[in-house]
Amino acid sequence: MKLHAIVSDPETARTAAEGGASVIQLRLKDATTEELIDQGAAFRALCTEFNVTFVVNDDVQAALALFADGVHLGQDDEDLELALEAGMMVGRSATTPQEASQAEEDGAAYIGAGPIWATPSKPDADPIGLDRLRAISEAVRIPVIAIGGIDPTNARECIDAGAFGVAVVRAAAQAAELSAAL
Repeated sequence: MKLHAIVSDPETARTAAEGGASVIQLRLKDATTEELIDQGAAFRALCTEFNVTFVVNDDVQAALALFADGVHLGQDDEDLELALEAGMMVGRSATTPQEASQAEEDGAAYIGAGPIWATPSKPDADPIGLDRLRAISEAVRIPVIAIGGIDPTNARECIDAGAFGVAVVRAAAQAAELSAAL
């Protein structure tokens, strides 16, 4: 789970898988469950082809329908219990050590911590920085995946601050460079 590529199109997903991403997370923020299921079939097939973990963002129903390996849920997303009852791997977003600890207690398999730096994919979110990433990593026993403003030039800093891996949105097409940096 060192390189987690968050993608919205199959071409970038393929580039990320070929470049060494171990997780492909389908993120279509404004899509309905039905649209996620329709578009997600290509991602499921790609992840099977590359033996890569397939995660769906925010939508447990779509993740179940797509036979995803897991689902990533933000602090306000619903259906955590349903995902856990179905045996899915659940990732949770956290911006503080307290949120991370609660997510671990609730059954999360990993934490998505961030944004570490400012990023256009989350323009309203305040960056948490490397010090808070370190505090989150120290607060839990489960893997912490750093996200937000990460690229090949700064990914290693996240690992050095205690993250198990990094997640990328804009830099997903640079998976080979990111993998080399880790």
